[in-house]
Amino acid sequence: MKLFFASIFMLVSISIFAQKTYSTKTGQISFDASATVDIKAVNNQVDSKFIDNTGQMIFSLLIKSFKFANGLMEDHFNENYMESTKFPKADFKGYISNIASVNFTKNGTYPVNADGTLTIHGVAKKITAPGTITVSNGKVTIKTLFKIKLKDFITGSYIGSQIAEEAAITVNCEYQ
Repeated sequence: MKLFFASIFMLVSISIFAQKTYSTKTGQISFDASATVDIKAVNNQVDSKFIDNTGQMIFSLLIKSFKFANGLMEDHFNENYMESTKFPKADFKGYISNIASVNFTKNGTYPVNADGTLTIHGVAKKITAPGTITVSNGKVTIKTLFKIKLKDFITGSYIGSQIAEEAAITVNCEYQ
């Protein structure tokens, strides 16, 4: 009986150690909501974790860390649109649905799909986003480009014709 429990313990230990958690605190997320005016910003302080064998992924960022070319635009973004004092963070929690197609021991670029919940401005929505995982000499990079409808996350009279109805979101995270 002791041998049975020892075997079970070893199998559980091996499966726990077989997974690898990748992380970064310097991921990049940018958006482009340009219509008649250039409305672009980038955030280079994205905190992200990713588990290779389950495909679980988490992205978290502070709204005030988005940087614009125009300081006044940045102020309007934080005060009028995002109310970043009231809603300081945005995040995505989900899974890569086809994680089994990625070989983390072989260099290459693998197409993937992520499903999860995106929370912005206190509003949580289910999304699906296509992307790629690149494995290069043991380092992993996740990239994606997807669009969100701004009215799904931001309400109010501030949304006007100068802002696009959809924002293009670009994610680029290199993990350690």
